Amino acid sequence: MNIKLSNQALGRLSEEEFRTAKKLPVVVILENIRSMNNIGSVFRSSDAFLVQEIMLCGYTATPPHRDIQKTALGATETVKWSYFANTNDALNQLLEQNFTLISVEQTSNSKKLNSLNFSKLDKVALIFGNEVKGVEQSTIEKSHFALEIDQYGTKHSLNVSVCAGIVLWKILADMSG
Repeated sequence: MNIKLSNQALGRLSEEEFRTAKKLPVVVILENIRSMNNIGSVFRSSDAFLVQEIMLCGYTATPPHRDIQKTALGATETVKWSYFANTNDALNQLLEQNFTLISVEQTSNSKKLNSLNFSKLDKVALIFGNEVKGVEQSTIEKSHFALEIDQYGTKHSLNVSVCAGIVLWKILADMSG
């Protein structure tokens, strides 16, 4: 018989254990995200995959906010985050720290997610853009490259929080395996 595990049986980290746990060398940048539910979902996925930090940029809302908390389920208390009014300031800081800047966007030269092996990169900064307009062109130009997730249906985009979860899972799989 296959029995569903209780939260206690899952053996999750406490908030204190999470703060001291070794993190993936990954920073998530949210650029001009309108939906607070999407922001909260990215916090939750970032907690699940041990992301180092989230940088909230432009008009992306910041915690604490009820609508962010609704989907974050407390992850705003565990995942380190910072705010930058200008995305370029966040990018410059990460470049000084030798991060590889990756815009998650469909571009004329974007690389397919499945073709990448993230274990070959030391530090990764993933940039996710606005739900309608995507990543700003100036941000794409400052990035080392763009990546996209293969899609086969009639729609040409994924929800930004779903996209973040897929890319973060791939990075975790590559870097831990």
